[in-house]
Amino acid sequence: MEIQVPGPLSAEVNGGTVVPTAVKPRQILSLLALYPGRVMPVSMLMEEIWGAQPPQSALTTLQTYILQLRRHLDTAMGPDAPGTAKDVLATRHGGYLLQIPPQSVDVHQYEQLITQGRAAFEGGDDQVAADCFRRALDLWRGPALVDVRVGPILEIEVLRLEESRLGTIERRIDADLRLGRHAELISELTELTARYPQHEGLHSQAMVAVYRSGRQGAALDVYRRLRARLVEDLGVEPSPQVRRLHQAMLSADPQLDVVAGPRRTSTVDLFAA
Repeated sequence: MEIQVPGPLSAEVNGGTVVPTAVKPRQILSLLALYPGRVMPVSMLMEEIWGAQPPQSALTTLQTYILQLRRHLDTAMGPDAPGTAKDVLATRHGGYLLQIPPQSVDVHQYEQLITQGRAAFEGGDDQVAADCFRRALDLWRGPALVDVRVGPILEIEVLRLEESRLGTIERRIDADLRLGRHAELISELTELTARYPQHEGLHSQAMVAVYRSGRQGAALDVYRRLRARLVEDLGVEPSPQVRRLHQAMLSADPQLDVVAGPRRTSTVDLFAA
């Protein structure tokens, strides 16, 4: 069984899809897929589908949805499969689980690549870090579970994944900056800062990329736009780190140079206290 979560939900067995068209069984499959090999309590599945006030028939209806998912599995597995749908979508005391290896779900491949990338980044191996982060991001085919209606449990999971994706983009850009790829990053960072106009990390990276490309004035403009948006929208000044980065650019601090800069720090922390 192979499951893809970042983007439209996809789950295949022997090349055949097991994703149901009905809304609530799709929610159940999505939640089980995020925790392969772990029992998902009935109470959590019911909360995802019906919220805090499930109907009196909730347990019976949930069992019907599980049966529907198993029928999809049976069809895809075929008569010659070594196990049954009940072996894959198993019942356990108080809940259900998908008995599949974690690597069958692309989210777990994504998280493993992030772990490898972080270790390489902390160890100063920028090329390996950038490659790991890029491979992790390549697994995304759009917003997480974009075609699944999410309840309160899946909503948290989707937010977690989207925040992780943005953080991984930041870390990949940090690694690319440390590799001297500042000129190549300007177009991407221009788009990202427009999409996230209050994100200080991305703006710091844009400032550094533009500055290292010999455009000090344009780098200072990035700071001015960020400050104006933060003051106008939130009534706050940029963080001390970003202000120190701004001052370093005004004084042409040599620490901003790609060769002289610290090797194990992110761009936003380049001038941390």
